[in-house]
Amino acid sequence: MTKSNELLQGTLDLLILKVLTPGPMHGLAIADRVRQLSNDVLRVNQSALYPALHRLEHQAWITAEWGESENNRRAKFYSLTKAGRARLKSEEASWDRLSSAVYGVLRSV
Repeated sequence: MTKSNELLQGTLDLLILKVLTPGPMHGLAIADRVRQLSNDVLRVNQSALYPALHRLEHQAWITAEWGESENNRRAKFYSLTKAGRARLKSEEASWDRLSSAVYGVLRSV
């Protein structure tokens, strides 16, 4: 993430899990999808993306498999696991509570 768009710790993990919901994607495609879905507000740098992917893989929330990208290059494709889907559901609920609380404070002061 760029300095002006730094996210709360854990938010990148949530975004990655959500973006992988439809199916497997390689790293660059994940970053592009986050950028697209955020209307170019969130830009995920490789220096943040790949450590997050490794962390999620280590937690067994995603799996990785080598394949060929759309431009015929070898790439790792990441997929959600059953545990990853459960974690995503839990994290979305936490995010909803947090964002509602922050919004409540911003609205009242």
